Amino acid sequence: MFAAPARAEETPCCNKVSSAAPLPRPPPRAAAGPRPASPPPPPGGPRRGGPPPPTPPSPAPMEHQSIIAQVSREEGSAPLQEKGTQAPATKKPRSRSILQSLFCCLCRDDGEPCAGTPGAPLLVEENGALPKAAVKHLLPEIKPQDASKLCVVIDLDETLVHSSFKVYVLKRPHVDEFLQRMGELFECVLFTASLAKYADPVADLLDKWGAFRARLFRESCVFHRGNYVKDLSRLGRDLRRIIIVDNSPASYIFHPDNAVPVASWFDNMADTELLDLLPFFERLSKVEDVYAVLKKQRTNS
Repeated sequence: MFAAPARAEETPCCNKVSSAAPLPRPPPRAAAGPRPASPPPPPGGPRRGGPPPPTPPSPAPMEHQSIIAQVSREEGSAPLQEKGTQAPATKKPRSRSILQSLFCCLCRDDGEPCAGTPGAPLLVEENGALPKAAVKHLLPEIKPQDASKLCVVIDLDETLVHSSFKVYVLKRPHVDEFLQRMGELFECVLFTASLAKYADPVADLLDKWGAFRARLFRESCVFHRGNYVKDLSRLGRDLRRIIIVDNSPASYIFHPDNAVPVASWFDNMADTELLDLLPFFERLSKVEDVYAVLKKQRTNS
């Protein structure tokens, strides 16, 4: 059985004030203004003894002008704006004069816009015409030994060879005699719509005499209506002195009057078309303008 704990009134304590003695009331304070807020207690609790520390003055409310905006070097010359206000729109510096803008609004004869660098002066030819942009040709400068020769563009696949990818590449009959003689008569250029990683190694094996002065691949073609077209005007040669030998009419759709069509070849080892064309090319190599001869050839065929 547990004994009940002693009550608090019965426990003697020397520091305890008797409940019977009335407590003295403090004298009434005079009316005063609002009581200043007491400072927070110092670390370690309130001080024991001594006068209380002085109350620091309350800080003034922060205004918008007290907020410092950080600006970049380019913005240093512009006046600072108050927070929450929108900066006025600045005008974009003009890079061209009014005269340059007027000339650039005009169109050249070929319908292309003027090419120019912002801030650079616009050059005008002596006759008042706007200069045409420089065109980068596909072929390098003609070599001295080929200066008097016509340029013949020759296709690869189904014209000189037929390839079964990853299996074999067949040479068209009489292709060796054809290329050897053509290299002597003309400035020959291989122009194919195939990728260079395939066509370049094939051309290395095919051209034993160095007949091709240059090789052009798919990236040099113009993609037009789903076909890779060989634009002869980009070669850098006189169109009156260019011939294209190709089995696909879509390849020379821009310049059909410059074409010598050939039949597509796949595997007929009795084919003689390349050999039969050599006498015609012998005569063609001596003309200055190919259009009249090719037109007559198309009429007779």
